[in-house]
Amino acid sequence: MVMLVHPWDAPASDAEWQRWLAQHDFGQLAVNGLPGEPPHLQPTHFVYDADSGPRGRVLLHLARPNPLWAALEANPDVVLSVVDDYVFVPGPWGAAPQAPPEHGVPTSFYAAVQLHCTARIVDDPAEKAELLNRQAGHFQPDGGSAPTAVGEEPFGRLLSGIRGVSLDVVDVQAKFKYAHHKPLEVQDRIAAGLKERGGPRDAAALAHQLGGRTAK
Repeated sequence: MVMLVHPWDAPASDAEWQRWLAQHDFGQLAVNGLPGEPPHLQPTHFVYDADSGPRGRVLLHLARPNPLWAALEANPDVVLSVVDDYVFVPGPWGAAPQAPPEHGVPTSFYAAVQLHCTARIVDDPAEKAELLNRQAGHFQPDGGSAPTAVGEEPFGRLLSGIRGVSLDVVDVQAKFKYAHHKPLEVQDRIAAGLKERGGPRDAAALAHQLGGRTAK
């Protein structure tokens, strides 16, 4: 797991990336392929529990016919990648002070957390039921669905069609790329551009961009 993280893009503490990850629950699970095969990349919802172990634990489930199981059994060393709050920053916004606007370099802003994990496949029906109930409690905190219980309707009979995955986090790389190394004049110009544009993720990027100036 290698991601370029400049010092000015690194989180101030583990608490920073953990707070961000607590608000995000969809990513891509990367599993090393078997010899001669490419890696498996599986988009998936997940639940992150920061209080389980030194770095936390991730819970998810996938369909039993998923082709990644043989690779995961052969090598439980995986990466869960989560990316959001990404925007395109036009060149003129980031031009150096006193430079012509057209000399500014376009760039991307984004937040990214990569969790290097050791995976354990969960096949015990009772443990799978508990895992599903944990996920339901996260995604449907107000209820609305019956609990999952082994041998009981409506979901007990469906347990055989899935396998759970428990990921113990062993290392983390986090990156919040929001031009925190730029002069404040440039950061102010970028912030004004994000606020005026008001695109789908501009508000989230603006919060990172403004907050990072005091966090680092």
